Amino acid sequence: QNQSVTLRKPPQSNANPPSQTSCMEHAAAPPIPVTAEDLNRGCPCRSLDPKRLRRELDAEPSFAGLADDIALTRPHLFSAMAVFVSSAQLRQMNDIVAAVEQLVDTAGYRDAALGRAPAIARLNWGPRGVFTGFDFHLAAGGPRLIEINTNAGGAMLNAALLRSQQACCREMLDITLEPAIAMEQLDETFLAMFHNEWHLQQRAGTLRTLAIVDERPREQYLYPELVLFQRLFASAGLDAVVADASELEWRGGRLLHRGRALDMVYNRLTDFYLERYDALRSAYEAGAAVVTPHPRAHALYADKRNLVTMSDEASLAALGVSEPARAVLARGVPRTVQVSPERAADLWERRRTLFFKPAAGYGSKAAYRGDKLTRRVWQDILAGDYVAQALVPPSERLVNVDGGETDLKLDVRAYAYGGQIQLLAARLYQGQTTNFRTSGGGFAPVFLVREPQVSPGACRPA
Repeated sequence: QNQSVTLRKPPQSNANPPSQTSCMEHAAAPPIPVTAEDLNRGCPCRSLDPKRLRRELDAEPSFAGLADDIALTRPHLFSAMAVFVSSAQLRQMNDIVAAVEQLVDTAGYRDAALGRAPAIARLNWGPRGVFTGFDFHLAAGGPRLIEINTNAGGAMLNAALLRSQQACCREMLDITLEPAIAMEQLDETFLAMFHNEWHLQQRAGTLRTLAIVDERPREQYLYPELVLFQRLFASAGLDAVVADASELEWRGGRLLHRGRALDMVYNRLTDFYLERYDALRSAYEAGAAVVTPHPRAHALYADKRNLVTMSDEASLAALGVSEPARAVLARGVPRTVQVSPERAADLWERRRTLFFKPAAGYGSKAAYRGDKLTRRVWQDILAGDYVAQALVPPSERLVNVDGGETDLKLDVRAYAYGGQIQLLAARLYQGQTTNFRTSGGGFAPVFLVREPQVSPGACRPA
């Protein structure tokens, strides 16, 4: 389903003609194979067209001002760099997502995952849950699934970013490059997903009213994306609003926002089991509104304890998972174990090779690299509900910041629905985890390199 696009050459100024030397200083080198890794590690030129991104963000006059707001308050939301993956890496990520979906469809796995969760997670109204995020590190042996999130933000922002790229060097003209996922129908794909959720819950009539719900949404770092979703839904004729979850009311068997009945809630809360919001919880328990993503999806996909099962081939075999899917998960999910007093001594001894995550965590909160642990934090981990995952260092992307070159870490997020990847995006950062505070970092588009390619030099400005 990939769709080739022609990346535009950046406009050339007669006053400042582009240099014809290689940006990797290999202009005179003989032809060499160019891989995705070569481009990630050796090409520091920028592919973002800022003017085009501004047009994407401010396309609808009634929602204008997003570009200025992001520039002023979120200067590290977008990177100017692209990230590259190979055909093999894309295929492996697709295989891992499909294998996880097969596992979730296994009765024994569902029973175990739902048995650890509150009772609300056992309700099944039909919807799958929109925008499940599969986060990967690109290891030497192939992509490794670090975690899954059911409130994965950034899809609309990354769709706009992907549509705002230009050819920054000869390699982006000479080598067959294309978005890792077809981008022309992304808006239609996203809308179809929400309509499918509506039909899966077997709601009568047509979807008309929708609330994009978060806690204090205007204070959220990704608030601009909520506005983009409101714009998307409005363009399709839906009556959509961005709402604080505390503003919702449950009255007369209907979920209301300021007196208006809601058909659907696009749920961006990190209160995954709706414990703090009575109105939304009551409406969900009654099946009176479609809520997506929902507590069941979080229990089945995003609870970090699920990684213990996903990375244990013996457990997968006992659950009846097919041999091909077991092999994919064994290669693709780093070995993960539950932290327990019985394992404490061994895990502390091996801590430098491990990453520790809270079972109900999200956004890298309270997650720790083992080599950074203090004794005090270790005691907190033992007292909490944590898993320990084999450490898979992230790969790196060479970036140009303020005229100097540096390496940033990267991960790749696959936004998926029903076992199918809809969009790939990368995040560039420094530090222990993704943070959107790194110069040159932020969201980055992902392009596919059909390897092997041969280039007469490497990364020569166009």
